Amino acid sequence: MINFSAPDLTQHPPRSVRVRLGGYAHLPRLLDKARAVIAGKGGEYHYNCPLDQLFFEFTGINEAAMLAAIKTGKTDVQILEWVNATAKRLPHEVASWSSWLEQRGPGGADGHEWIASVIKGNNSERDDIRSFADLLDLDDYLSYGGKA
Repeated sequence: MINFSAPDLTQHPPRSVRVRLGGYAHLPRLLDKARAVIAGKGGEYHYNCPLDQLFFEFTGINEAAMLAAIKTGKTDVQILEWVNATAKRLPHEVASWSSWLEQRGPGGADGHEWIASVIKGNNSERDDIRSFADLLDLDDYLSYGGKA
């Protein structure tokens, strides 16, 4: 059974970027990674990665303050309350940002070439990987025994 209070990301991936909490895409994944890092079980996952930084930039939340709040043992709902009180974003802003994040791709040719190299490196013929969310979902699946 997965312990979401102290997830072991050496045994299973964090939640998908697409899973939302209070409308925020990526927030559950960020929480899983932070809790795992706090527990010393982050594996190859990192707190405050570039995707986490997009969340912090949008919300105006400092990554150290967020980690401190998570360390207090707050539940997902309690963290969401803290995020909402700190970020002061309107629901339509959160929905728009989350939609953007889920669809965010690599941009120019270099980024597309990098994504293609990752897909090929996993011996996959997938042609539906367009966004970073797609790539992370695929990588999480393959990292824990899924077949390309």
